[in-house]
Amino acid sequence: MIVWKQSGQKTLGRKGCRTEGNSRKIICFKAKRFFSGLGLFALATAVLFIMREVGMYAVNAFSSARSLPIYSVEKEEKIAAISFDCAWGTEHTDAILRELDRAGVKAPFFMVEFWPEKYPEYVKNIDEAGHEIGSHSKTHPHMNGLSEAQIREELSSSAAAIENVTGKKAELFRPPFGEYNNLVIDTAKDMGLYPVQWDVDSLDWKDLSAQDIALRIINGTQPGSIILCHNNGLHTAEALPMIFSALQNKGYTFVPIGELIYRENYTIDAAGKQHPAA
Repeated sequence: MIVWKQSGQKTLGRKGCRTEGNSRKIICFKAKRFFSGLGLFALATAVLFIMREVGMYAVNAFSSARSLPIYSVEKEEKIAAISFDCAWGTEHTDAILRELDRAGVKAPFFMVEFWPEKYPEYVKNIDEAGHEIGSHSKTHPHMNGLSEAQIREELSSSAAAIENVTGKKAELFRPPFGEYNNLVIDTAKDMGLYPVQWDVDSLDWKDLSAQDIALRIINGTQPGSIILCHNNGLHTAEALPMIFSALQNKGYTFVPIGELIYRENYTIDAAGKQHPAA
């Protein structure tokens, strides 16, 4: 607001224009309208810019929507799945299988192709004990850098090796290193596989103590969780009784991933949680 207060001159308060001389009044009036118009123009420009940017972001977000594996599953009941990646030898596997048997827990084992080729009797025993066997690829590569043809070879070859031993088709796939892109996930799904990750990481491959492994899993597990362990973790078998006891006391039941996930009519949210379709 401009207020003129010179002697003998009348002020007009908020209009801020002198009564002396029409030109000044006009000039003042025009200036106000000019700046008001400039402000409105600037505001309109800013709004249009924001709308454009938001629109571009929305389009980009839609066009670059990521294909996701299943990290966890929406469940009301307290059920979870514990899983084991097999990309090493069998040194600690017998102990893990004993603890699973004692607890009456069935679990998926994700195997790199050399496992059914090098340890077919182990694979048969795991299958006959009622555990699931899924693919962990042929050579355990960084799959983000592979072409579609190479991804298909990794998955089809490992699945064939599993079927040759068990007589059953693999239905689950876990990407090596937990790495994936849209092409990996979309190709796996196109081949009839359910890509599966985890939402609870035991970090047993770091040779944590049995107590630390157990605490990570006990504290992290929620209804519908998928737990990641490894068949050759140094203290994994020792941690299992603590895990099963604590979570079963909390009312949890362990089921295979194939029983945990929805096979059809589902969605996967941005966090990788699978939900039944509304």
